[in-house]
Amino acid sequence: MNRLDAEEKEILEAFESGKLKPVKDRTCELARHRKAAEATFTKDSRINIRISSKDLRALQKRALAEGMPYQTLVSSVLHKFVEGQMVEQPTPKGLPRLR
Repeated sequence: MNRLDAEEKEILEAFESGKLKPVKDRTCELARHRKAAEATFTKDSRINIRISSKDLRALQKRALAEGMPYQTLVSSVLHKFVEGQMVEQPTPKGLPRLR
């Protein structure tokens, strides 16, 4: 598996050991999660910011390494920050890896 965090490892271990139980109403539960996901990823507002060209190039480089458009990376970073989920982890090249 690719770099799992502690929570993901715990879930995988529970799944592999058979500790996970199916939900009673799978259809309703899936619909509820789909609705939450759609609300989370709905982009209904636009912002304009000015940043240095050096930072923009670094964002574009990082986004390319992550395999996504740089606007998506910026949006993801901002979302994680406001949700209190921003964690820095060093990468082999010494650059912080945002998760």
